[in-house]
Amino acid sequence: MIIRPGVFISDRYEIIDKVGTGGMADVYKAKCHRLNRFVAIKILKAEFSDDKKFVEKFRAEAQSAAGLSHPNIVNVYDVGEENGMYYIVMELVEGITLKSFIERKGKLDVKEAVGISVQIAQGMEAAHSNHIVHRDIKPQNIIISREGKVKVTDFGIAKAVTSDTITSNAMGSVHYLSPEQARGGFSDEKSDIYSLGVTLYEMLTGRVPFIGDNTVSVALCHLQDDPTPLRDLDPSIPISLDRIVQKCMQKKPEFRYLSASDLITDLKKSLSNPDGAYIQIRTNQTIDDSPTINFTDDDLRKIKSAVSTAAVGEKLYEEPSYNNQSEAPRTNTIKTQEQIVDEEEDYEEDVNPMLEKLMSVGGILAAVIIVFIIIFIVIKSSGIFGGSTPVETIAVSPSPTVTVEPTLEIQNKVPNVEDLKLVDVREQLETLGLAVMVEEEESDQVEAGVIISQDLEPDTIITDGMTINLVVSSGVQNYPVPDVKGKSANDASTTLQKAGYLVVQESQYSDTVENGKVIGTNPEAGTSVPKGDTVTIYISMGPEDTSVTVPDLKNCTLTQAQKKLSNVGLKISDSVSYSYDDTVEKNKVISQSYTDGTKVEAGTTVEVTISLGKEPSYRYEGSIGISDNPFTTEDETGVIKLILKQDGKSKTIYEESHSLGDFPLPTIEVEGYSSSAGEVYMYLDGELVGGPYTITFQQVAE
Repeated sequence: MIIRPGVFISDRYEIIDKVGTGGMADVYKAKCHRLNRFVAIKILKAEFSDDKKFVEKFRAEAQSAAGLSHPNIVNVYDVGEENGMYYIVMELVEGITLKSFIERKGKLDVKEAVGISVQIAQGMEAAHSNHIVHRDIKPQNIIISREGKVKVTDFGIAKAVTSDTITSNAMGSVHYLSPEQARGGFSDEKSDIYSLGVTLYEMLTGRVPFIGDNTVSVALCHLQDDPTPLRDLDPSIPISLDRIVQKCMQKKPEFRYLSASDLITDLKKSLSNPDGAYIQIRTNQTIDDSPTINFTDDDLRKIKSAVSTAAVGEKLYEEPSYNNQSEAPRTNTIKTQEQIVDEEEDYEEDVNPMLEKLMSVGGILAAVIIVFIIIFIVIKSSGIFGGSTPVETIAVSPSPTVTVEPTLEIQNKVPNVEDLKLVDVREQLETLGLAVMVEEEESDQVEAGVIISQDLEPDTIITDGMTINLVVSSGVQNYPVPDVKGKSANDASTTLQKAGYLVVQESQYSDTVENGKVIGTNPEAGTSVPKGDTVTIYISMGPEDTSVTVPDLKNCTLTQAQKKLSNVGLKISDSVSYSYDDTVEKNKVISQSYTDGTKVEAGTTVEVTISLGKEPSYRYEGSIGISDNPFTTEDETGVIKLILKQDGKSKTIYEESHSLGDFPLPTIEVEGYSSSAGEVYMYLDGELVGGPYTITFQQVAE
């Protein structure tokens, strides 16, 4: 199966881009369409996929790590296989590695280093509580996200790599190995604590505690030497932090912190009490469970040759080449923001802890002989020595020192550096004793700085004065795009084609460039691009006529009017007027602000008036009762007249003859002029005798 952008894995994960490569796997950014999120997919390389025993261990450890869920661990979401291709789906973290962060800053300040260490330890604590040991804690496996969150990657995967799958290009990171790992012994949670101590040492000083010419010498330092105390390198480092690192890096596992939680407690306490003497360290640093070993000269020569070659492979695959490095500096250990890079580790199969116990309690002599016979047989059968050489002496003594003769000749081999960046391998090649000659060659297939070919075959034995000639890509030469603005389409195309570009034409309206002439190009004139790239030229169609014709909206509903206007690129006014109209049906358009057929600019707002239908007629009703009696004697009579005055108008609403006994008058129904209040006045034989009396009216539809 060919993996490229757009390919789907298991009908779920869409490949977006390749973001990294390592010795064991390639890493891709992908989108999970089932959960609608971006993920990182680590796809096992074909040479490992064919090893059934390795695949079984790889999947088992990945499935075990998938059970971890913690903010400081790069989570494993899924493990799968498709058509013989094995993959792990992981959380996509945008950021850089702690290694790159240290290189960028030189060294970290105390609070920063402690904060990062606490988060690493919290991730370790979660894994250890699930009986998962990382086995390769190092800055390259720690990612700092853009938000400042620290995450540990590749939990549980180290154990999958065994002596059955080891190659010269897949060695573990010896600078961070615990002593028990360096000698191939049993490793547990306290091995991770030792590696975290080395990492904290590097954060505070900008350097690893042990430096050697090759991996063998560094491994021996882990077994035999004490690191330079932090305060000897930087007196400003607090006493408590110095002692924490010393305790983490004790040679004997039982002398270190017994758990990550204990380490977290002391790290936090160091911030509030930096000079406190609360860290207890056991001073016995000797290692008495490992005898002195004397190899033959020939065996040592071959071991050192294999380790030296592996050291180059370690560097090459610890620093893969990426497609996108926009967020991080160009250093040898860089990781980009969108990657969880595969940094493989290689350890011997774990020695049974019961065997180590036998060695340390009572059966040292017999156990040691058995162990080294097994190791010797495995090494011989793997073909690393290239042949069978008898062991002349294996001397056992109580001393833990591994004796290595310094005068032995080292036979280094030429590594395969094709497809790797020159900047990543030059120093290692020179360390092996090779003189490096470089010839640049332009290439549109190979990225600039990447080695195209080498004249020495891989695995060639290196001799004094040997030169390796490397052909390195200079990439594709860029040339400025010619300026063809104002030219005709044909002339512009001819000019660009002669310059070596493919030409695509697109038409655009322009108020300033004549119809048929070139407005501009993409990329713009003067931009440096490789020959053979496509250049788009934009041809003017002259000014765009944006005017539209106003449609007839009369007798349309408001919704219909809005749709008609929208279809031609016009808008209806938010403020709609309403009016009674005897000729236009209710809720239909009576009139519009622009007469139909008028030409206006697109986007113009048109106002409309909507009919309320025929205006209804009303009458106004009220009532009044008069209790005031204008008569004083029973024999007195006269004509009572009531006059309504309202809205400047007046009318007689009642006129009758009455006497003293007719009062109060009965309620009188009155029709008014409007709904406003009116006034009633009472007259007796034409003389005003009462009022005004207020009368109110109600509107009543006819």
